[in-house]
Amino acid sequence: MKKILLTGLALSMGLAAATTAKADITIAVAGPITGQYASFGAQMKAGAEQAVADINKAGGVLGQKLKLEVGDDACDAKQAVAVANQLATKGVVFVAGHFCSSTSIPASKVYAEEGIIQISPASTNPKYTDERPGPNIFRVCGRDDQQGLVAGTFLKKRFGGKNIAIIHDKTAYGKGLADETRKTLNATGKKEALYEAYTAGEKDYSALVSKLKLNKIDALYVGGYHTEAGLIVRQMRDQGLKTVLISGDALVTQEYWSITGKAGEGTLMTFSPDPRKNPIAASLVKVFRAKKIEPEGYVLYTYAAVQAWADAAKKSGSAKPASVMKALNANKFNTVIGQLSFDKKGDVSLPGYVFYEWKNGKYDYIK
Repeated sequence: MKKILLTGLALSMGLAAATTAKADITIAVAGPITGQYASFGAQMKAGAEQAVADINKAGGVLGQKLKLEVGDDACDAKQAVAVANQLATKGVVFVAGHFCSSTSIPASKVYAEEGIIQISPASTNPKYTDERPGPNIFRVCGRDDQQGLVAGTFLKKRFGGKNIAIIHDKTAYGKGLADETRKTLNATGKKEALYEAYTAGEKDYSALVSKLKLNKIDALYVGGYHTEAGLIVRQMRDQGLKTVLISGDALVTQEYWSITGKAGEGTLMTFSPDPRKNPIAASLVKVFRAKKIEPEGYVLYTYAAVQAWADAAKKSGSAKPASVMKALNANKFNTVIGQLSFDKKGDVSLPGYVFYEWKNGKYDYIK
């Protein structure tokens, strides 16, 4: 009986050790799963889920499977901090997120304190990395000063002899992008005819449109999101304005056209080179489309964030954040958005921004 008990004890200890050795590694994606920017949360969730599925199918990370947690911040700063703390209590070692700069920045303080790797696929405000609270904070997207440089230069070239208005929604992303664009435009010697803020979430922008009409605005630069931009362009057309609406990467969602319809025709926007057109992403794009998911906007950027983290964990031989962080700083990573590395601030070494135009319900590079 004693021998049987000892054998059973040894067996149970062996099974426990095996279970511990093969325990899941918990990672997360965090963004606006609900709220008015939920279309971007859906992009991020789709990208993260597919990345985890593909990595697990290939054997996981260091022999361990990945488990994905999903955090919903609704692009609200307080909610983002709460989500970050919740993820920390769940033992998350890496977060692909957040989307809005106004949520990524406060959440990054929690991740820095908890020693969790954060790689944002979408937050472009320079402060996110310029003032990052710890060396574990990264992003795989560009920055608003890069985007603003491209936008401001374009505005001068295309509308230098016409009336330009610049507006923003007061958010970290919207105001930051508008201000960077304005700075570049003013540096070229061109002064905007109108600069002011609007309130996100409203439905009636007729007063703003009337002011644009009064000032004979030819080009309107919007620092903000697709929901408000879509309503503004519709209401401009309703009042007979042919003003060209120009904005940033927050318009890279099919939902923009769903809001505008034909009124969105000719809208211009900046975004990074479309990763869907990258040959190395071709097979993955087919996988998404087979699932009736169009991998637009930040789908592939979120996939790439998970890829980079997983590759860094493999290179370091550990999923512990301190080890992964060192690997992220010291290596190059092959991802679906191209080969990338991170500089000393945590910014990514990828091509900058290009212009797109909305036509017939789709966006593509400007000819």
